Amino acid sequence: MIDTALFIAIGALGLAQILAMIRLVIGPHTGDRILALDTMVINAIGLIILLGLYLGTQIYFESALIFAMLGFVSTVALARFVLRGDIIE
Repeated sequence: MIDTALFIAIGALGLAQILAMIRLVIGPHTGDRILALDTMVINAIGLIILLGLYLGTQIYFESALIFAMLGFVSTVALARFVLRGDIIE
């Protein structure tokens, strides 16, 4: 039963990842592209966690945590670059 739920969740997150990638490519504004990139990071974190649940190992949870920190920092850096033209003042 849990395997079926995991496969459905992986399929839903995979579809969300594809749709966010489409928004990243055809987004009309820069803000749309930044938001799509952040959504892709969140979807990737979800996929990593679901993979860790399926395989039953804890290393995937630690990698998801590191990926979440890097995703947050990269989103903030990209938004600051778009708004101000530089990342570090």
